[in-house]
Amino acid sequence: MDTSTLVTFIIYLVGMLAIGLVAYKMTSNLSDYVLGGRRLGGGVAALSAGASDMSSWLLLGLPGAIYLNGMTEIWIGIGLAIGAYLNWQFIATRLRMYTEIAGDSITLPDYFENRFKDTSKILRIVSALVILTFFAFYTSSGLVGGAILFESSFGLSYTQSLWIGAIVIISYTFLGGFLAVSWTDFVQGILMFLALVIVPFVAIREMGGWNETVQRVGEIDPLYLDVFTGTTALGIISLLAWGLGYFGQPHIIARFMAVKSKAEIPKARLVGMTWMVFALFGAIFTGFVGIAYFADTPLDNSETIFIEFTQVLFNPVVSGFLLAAILAAIMSTIDSQLLVSSSALAEDFYKAILRKNASQKELVLVGRLGVVVIALFAIMLAYNPEASVLELVGYAWAGFGAAFGPVVILSLFWDRMTKWGALAGMIVGGVTVILWAELTTAEIIPFYLYEIVPGFILAWVAIYVVSLLDKEPAKEIKDEFLRVKDSL
Repeated sequence: MDTSTLVTFIIYLVGMLAIGLVAYKMTSNLSDYVLGGRRLGGGVAALSAGASDMSSWLLLGLPGAIYLNGMTEIWIGIGLAIGAYLNWQFIATRLRMYTEIAGDSITLPDYFENRFKDTSKILRIVSALVILTFFAFYTSSGLVGGAILFESSFGLSYTQSLWIGAIVIISYTFLGGFLAVSWTDFVQGILMFLALVIVPFVAIREMGGWNETVQRVGEIDPLYLDVFTGTTALGIISLLAWGLGYFGQPHIIARFMAVKSKAEIPKARLVGMTWMVFALFGAIFTGFVGIAYFADTPLDNSETIFIEFTQVLFNPVVSGFLLAAILAAIMSTIDSQLLVSSSALAEDFYKAILRKNASQKELVLVGRLGVVVIALFAIMLAYNPEASVLELVGYAWAGFGAAFGPVVILSLFWDRMTKWGALAGMIVGGVTVILWAELTTAEIIPFYLYEIVPGFILAWVAIYVVSLLDKEPAKEIKDEFLRVKDSL
């Protein structure tokens, strides 16, 4: 373990904890803890959304896929970029306004309940259960990724690595809540961006330039240059369909709700999309140049391509900075997932069902304790990185996208939608994703189609049909819908 690299890592981790302590002093009530008091600037909201979205997939998964299969893997990046843009363009402003007008909703389950005036609490409970279920497994996967990074970079044991990463993330999320998460995500987003620009730039220069790199890759195998190699129409649709997931991701949508005003949204969209497009290009180029650079010494694990470049191209100090960017990607997603999960416990279970008159201090304490409890459960799942439970993470994105995406979209744009339509959409979307994935694995479905596609479509149909069969929404609900429309 190089001392300079370790020092760089420690400075980064201490910096994240310092941000948590500052945010702690600015957190006095549950709205502060869960949404930062709705005072997030556009730039911070944009980079925070991007960083919490991309995770280690951007620095490990995507470069590894390109290194392994060539440019045919770019379709997922295209799908994500389109989905993210549509989310910022059509959902962000409406959701920001609707969540404030509809009872000042501070969580997604809170919004669903207030939007449909659901006194039965069923929408809140079902949506909170969806959040807790999927995020428990999602978070454990991220902890495994962080542990493997520490393990491979510093020679620590897997268990030591798991606890080091987990303790830092739990600490600053526990202390500062949403502000700590958003500010650290802002820093982490910049770190990820710089890493994804620097690594491919230096690697391509080492290869003699872009033309030389493309020529070398073509000489190894011309199929690496073909975006249609080994693909089918359903395969391309499946990769593009990742973009549908954005409309239902609670940890991303929370940033829309927290922006201080609708006037900040256009700036946030510009910053967020610029960051995302450059970051995706950086990840793609990292994997692509790796095909040529490591042609004579192929990697055992394709997903270590970024880590390998940091070790062969840079001195230990810069290498530590770049490895910290990978940890930043992992941390920025886990902290957001922990926060959304803890807010579901505090706001959607504890306050809504157990203690309706709970004080703000009590709710913040419950939220903080929720972070610890959920994180400990995730650590328990992560103790065995080969645990079969981690297979669920593959469709967690699809699960959220299908269960919440159509509900969010139609609730913002269709005044005829009803409470029972929303519930039907959540259940049909979530269940379809799980069943479709299982049936595909068992080869009962003889072709591959990413489960978010049938889940999203069937959820949309369920909402539409059930809402039309149900009686019309109350005048109060329709009047509120018009108020939101007029405020845009």
